[in-house]
Amino acid sequence: MRYEGPIYRPPSEADSLLVQATIGCPHNKCAFCLVYKKGPRFAVRPVEDIEADLAEAAGDLGHRVRSLFLPAGNSLAMPTADLARVCRQARELFPALGRITSYASVPALAAHGSGGLAELARAGLTRLHVGLESGHDPTLARMKKGCDSAAQVRACATALAAGLELNLYVMLGLAGPDQSLEHAAATARVLNRIGQAGAYTLRLRTLVPKINTLLLHWIKRGRFALCAPGQVLAEARALIEALAGPCQIFSDHYTNYLDLRGSLPTDRPRLLSLLDQALSLPRGAFRPDFVGNQ
Repeated sequence: MRYEGPIYRPPSEADSLLVQATIGCPHNKCAFCLVYKKGPRFAVRPVEDIEADLAEAAGDLGHRVRSLFLPAGNSLAMPTADLARVCRQARELFPALGRITSYASVPALAAHGSGGLAELARAGLTRLHVGLESGHDPTLARMKKGCDSAAQVRACATALAAGLELNLYVMLGLAGPDQSLEHAAATARVLNRIGQAGAYTLRLRTLVPKINTLLLHWIKRGRFALCAPGQVLAEARALIEALAGPCQIFSDHYTNYLDLRGSLPTDRPRLLSLLDQALSLPRGAFRPDFVGNQ
């Protein structure tokens, strides 16, 4: 097995076999992200190399592999035919394989189009992890996400219609204190429009500034302020209150102030009650602010 550059996977893929399909991130401009800022440059690995790693893993693990994750930062940036070939090979090599997953950006989804995404689903691709971060257009532009909310809705709705599962990530606090509730409302509108195409999973994250990022530079220069825990929790409350569902929701990450998980709309009263309880706690009940290094 061969790996190059930082290799990350979502917490929900902790038990997945990791076979690298791409190197780095094709966008690599997000103001809050440090992962690939110092390289390596984005590249698609040769399909033959990916297949060799799959074959090696099959020889070692065989029937034990039930999920496969394809790093690095955006393996949906591969050409449709190449990624479909990798997925088909994985299905042949691992008889117990239940799902194949990858990170995916909104522009990468759009590039495949409805036909390409349907082809990938037929080849065995199952689940995509998409970092929306926000549905608030001013925040998307400021944070250099490379897309707007309309593109998010089109791309994610197309993926759901193609039969792919979506895990959508939202970063609480990304708009700062002044636009926190506006950020929640705009993001809920985007998610509700995506949800008209099918159910999805929402995973919440809380903004933590990272070393070697433009965002940290802004904070040090007084051009961006972090939300306090209460503001983040109020933003989460506004978001959950405005979501129509159906969706699963998780806050399964070390950055968050509160572990929330449930199904909307069924669990909305319980989730809002948990948030109200947390909002009554003093600042000292929550983790301190810190600067992340990974």
